[in-house]
Amino acid sequence: MMTRDTRGETTQANLFKPLLRDIVSQKHPLVLLADSIDWKSFEDALESRFCADNGRPSCPVRLMVGLQYLKYTAGLSDEGVLAEWCENPYWQYFTGGTFFEHEFPADQASMSRWRRKLSEDGAEKLLEESLKAGLRQGFIKKSEFKRVNVDTTVAEKNIRFPTDARLYDRMRERLVAEASECGIPLRQTYARVGKQLLRRQSGYAKARQLKRAAKQTRKLHTILGRTIRNIESHEVRLSERMHELLETAHRIMEQTRTSGGKVYSIHEPQVECIAKGKAHKRYEFGTKVGLVTSSKTNWILGAKAFRGNPYDGHTLEDALAQSTRLGGVEPEMAMCDLGYRGSGYEGPCGIQVVNRFRKQRSKSLCRWWKRRSAIEPVIGHVKSEHRMNRNYLGGEIGDRLNCIFAAAGFNMRKLLRAFALFLRPVSGRPLCGLLACIRFCAARLAQYMAAATAQSEVGWNHFAQNAAFAWST
Repeated sequence: MMTRDTRGETTQANLFKPLLRDIVSQKHPLVLLADSIDWKSFEDALESRFCADNGRPSCPVRLMVGLQYLKYTAGLSDEGVLAEWCENPYWQYFTGGTFFEHEFPADQASMSRWRRKLSEDGAEKLLEESLKAGLRQGFIKKSEFKRVNVDTTVAEKNIRFPTDARLYDRMRERLVAEASECGIPLRQTYARVGKQLLRRQSGYAKARQLKRAAKQTRKLHTILGRTIRNIESHEVRLSERMHELLETAHRIMEQTRTSGGKVYSIHEPQVECIAKGKAHKRYEFGTKVGLVTSSKTNWILGAKAFRGNPYDGHTLEDALAQSTRLGGVEPEMAMCDLGYRGSGYEGPCGIQVVNRFRKQRSKSLCRWWKRRSAIEPVIGHVKSEHRMNRNYLGGEIGDRLNCIFAAAGFNMRKLLRAFALFLRPVSGRPLCGLLACIRFCAARLAQYMAAATAQSEVGWNHFAQNAAFAWST
């Protein structure tokens, strides 16, 4: 059930709880950011995601949206953001709190279920509002969205490195556990034998005794086949979960080194093996993500996960369409690396594939080409600081949501820095420097007035040079 904020403008005080507006500073960047976001737009956009006349009322929309913003801005887990919320009055104010609270506003399960109902369109609303807030405050100009940088990266899934031996043993464990819940008696569970074989296989592989390691892997393959046949031999009605596990088990039994569409994880069978040519990490197991950033100021305009490990050029059209939808401006020029050659894009945006041959290009175009590499540190920050380096959200929907939330967290951190820099000249050094420049120009103006009356062009030129130097410093 959808819950709207029905509180009025006036708030009645509580004798036992202090008001947050009496605790926080109205000049704090997080307070200014909270006041600049259109929270009502989330209620209107997400109303169709919730049932209005059935079930328990959900948590306030501003609370859940604010928790997601804070989680990915600070790079915390669900438990971490809830624990910090209880201690930080600014976080409580950001999520729409009235009084300072000492108890958790929700639990981890509530945040997981809320994300599951949100879907990809709802997550894009969070990224869109992070851009609109910057536009309303004047930190972003729509003209900056006309030239963009496009690149892809890999959002790795939270799985262990897949080997055949690990997959065989873990698949056997899952089948035995599900058979126990369904009441299917098994002749043997291979719990002790499987643990011994897996330990021996890892030890032989570490010692580079590959023939012995391969022998242990074949034994694990054999006992997995026995477990599958033992379960299928019982004439009982299997659960839907058991059918899914058996289907995955058959895929694991049949796949070879050169097979396509391999299974690399039992609980995340949709994970892809992606080779990006990195020297320190040859293969990454996750989902390919396309990012679109503004060339001049590095705001993230779009983040989209692509299934099936497509060619980079084939992701270009969808990535630009998302940035147009969220930013409200259709890009005129997109700078890409050599991985986008032959993309086949036929839209109105001009695609610039940046290469080494720049002598035949104009200087203005080369300047934009140099800005292409500015997207690389953005990818690094999104991964290291905003939870895209290791995706802990389950399923395909988790792959799509995590990259969008990470992009929104990156934009929110840029907004917080923009508010902090906007407030700094009030009592900081930039104002003193400006006053010093004004005093310097006034003093020099008095000195060169005599030269002006004597019609000395040299004196005026000298004054102009000194004034330009003072202003630049």
